[in-house]
Amino acid sequence: MAKIRLTKRYTFETGHALYGYDGKCRNVHGHGYKLFVTIIGEPIQDDSHVKHGMVMDFGDLKKIVKTEIVDKFDHAIVLNKNSPHKELGEELKEKGHHVILADFQPTSEMLVIHFAEIIQKRLPENVELFSIKLQETDTSYAEWFASDQN
Repeated sequence: MAKIRLTKRYTFETGHALYGYDGKCRNVHGHGYKLFVTIIGEPIQDDSHVKHGMVMDFGDLKKIVKTEIVDKFDHAIVLNKNSPHKELGEELKEKGHHVILADFQPTSEMLVIHFAEIIQKRLPENVELFSIKLQETDTSYAEWFASDQN
């Protein structure tokens, strides 16, 4: 049977700041992110299976990504907890803001790595994560491909 890739797009708004960076992004700012998640697998061939003919139900993929990433990162500010930004994050949390203190510098590159780790753990056995594309601006994005991880 042929392997098929499926891609689903998600959008969310997130703020961040890059501690120690030598440009404007050292300041707290936000992005309207577009996240493209591509999976790969063979369509289910069991006639009696409710998902017959599907690699994975788009709705099931949506539940994973929405629950694990979009709902958590939308309208949050992501800061590196291994930097002095942790103090800012704790203060914002105390004032009721949605803050994620990450174990990494919250660049697009590090976010796609983080998102790949999360998604891979939740996919069914017959489905693999093929790639992730995180578009930060109209002209800039980071990509993660499973084939590059070997």
